[in-house]
Amino acid sequence: MERLQKVIAHAGITSRRKAEEYIVNGRVKVNGKIVRELGTQVGKNDMVEVDDVPIYKEEYGYYLFYKPKGVISAVSDDKGRKVVTDYFTHIKERIYPVGRLDYDTSGLLLLTNDGEFSQKLTHPSHEIDKVYVAKVKGLAKKHDFLPLTKGMKIDGYKTAPAAFQIISVDLKTNTSIVELTIHEGRNHQVKKMLQAVGYPVQKLKRERYGDLTLKGLRPGEYRNLNKKEISVLMNQSK
Repeated sequence: MERLQKVIAHAGITSRRKAEEYIVNGRVKVNGKIVRELGTQVGKNDMVEVDDVPIYKEEYGYYLFYKPKGVISAVSDDKGRKVVTDYFTHIKERIYPVGRLDYDTSGLLLLTNDGEFSQKLTHPSHEIDKVYVAKVKGLAKKHDFLPLTKGMKIDGYKTAPAAFQIISVDLKTNTSIVELTIHEGRNHQVKKMLQAVGYPVQKLKRERYGDLTLKGLRPGEYRNLNKKEISVLMNQSK
């Protein structure tokens, strides 16, 4: 069961706020009867009409996608570049990415058409671990990364404490592989954090989101989230 205004908004008729106005003004019917109560709950089998026109209630879809490098985290691009939804052409739901990964960053990205799910996961208060693996310039030394664990000032804001692990160091190429775990998702945050401690990022991949991993997927492939995974994500979000 869902709130009536949410069902109307999700059908693409109008915004949720406008949908509330429609309900109060008597423009909405449920099973043939005008409903003016904003808290009204409707189920899959209920017939909802706006101005006597039945609405199409789209099923929710939840997908875990292995975003390749060089793809935009959007549903369209005015420069004609490839976007993540280009990989979902046969999916009937009008899905969109939850948050974003940079154009040149690969890895785990969620897509859905459930606005409440997306809003919960992208809210600044959520505390879901996001694990990134970065190839950085320089020979990584543990003490250089300690400021990340306390939070640091970037672009006028202080980051939340992060966790790190130095995976490997390559003397020949003067590069290192570093794992960074954060809770936030600001624009270019991981790159800026590593740059700030003296290790410019050359390559970046998001390996994990909460308990979700890329296991079994190759770049450009996706799978459906199961009910347990969806529930865990919703419960991890505040």
